[in-house]
Amino acid sequence: MLSALFQGWTKAQNSDEEFQTSTGINISTKLQRELHEMGLYGQTVACKLHITNDVQKACSGSVASIFSSLALCPTELVKCRLQAMHEMEASGKIASGQKSTVWSVVKNVLRTNGPLGFYQGLTTTIVREVPGYFCFFGGYELSRSTFAEHMGKDKEHIGVVPLMFSGGFGGACLWLVVYPIDCVKSRIQVLSLAGKQEGFLKTLMGILRNEGVAPLYSGLTPTMIRTFPANGALFLAYEVSRRIMMQQFEH
Repeated sequence: MLSALFQGWTKAQNSDEEFQTSTGINISTKLQRELHEMGLYGQTVACKLHITNDVQKACSGSVASIFSSLALCPTELVKCRLQAMHEMEASGKIASGQKSTVWSVVKNVLRTNGPLGFYQGLTTTIVREVPGYFCFFGGYELSRSTFAEHMGKDKEHIGVVPLMFSGGFGGACLWLVVYPIDCVKSRIQVLSLAGKQEGFLKTLMGILRNEGVAPLYSGLTPTMIRTFPANGALFLAYEVSRRIMMQQFEH
């Protein structure tokens, strides 16, 4: 007789566990019942799924940035040295008369430090990229989700202007987080030209002690002005090309 009271208990437990496993969301039975009564259960699950999905994409971008740093660090080293070479010659930090071409910088690095010399500042580059791209993709997805919620549409159909704004917002989030780190990274790569190789913390403390906080944000305003149209166009091109390719593969 008692067993009849528990018929279907195992199936109910399995269904609830499958729901929690498939969504990654744990909602208590009492809360589920209350939300069902108010007609908000589906909206709550959908909201949590959107948040989970956005965080997953942000984490994916963050992990991917580690690998992009391996390709980015050598090119940024050459760029930073080229940009600082004339100033360092004028101040006497390096010998004057050196050729300021890409190939001359590449040969100098190979001759002085070998192939690994191109990865001076790699740790700082990774420290910059990992949180930066979490904020980049996280800000983009969060902005798209917010537009979709207020417009009553899914994220794929919010329109061009909200999409471009979301891209610009993601870029702004990235630079607000990484700009001071980027300043330290560039300083490390430039000073390595004069043979002064120091770590991230030593370089950061040297800037703060000798120059204060302001140099860490020098040039942030034009960077923020640039990032909205640049990243807006970037994500617009990405989304449009992705949809076109998906349509081609479906046929």
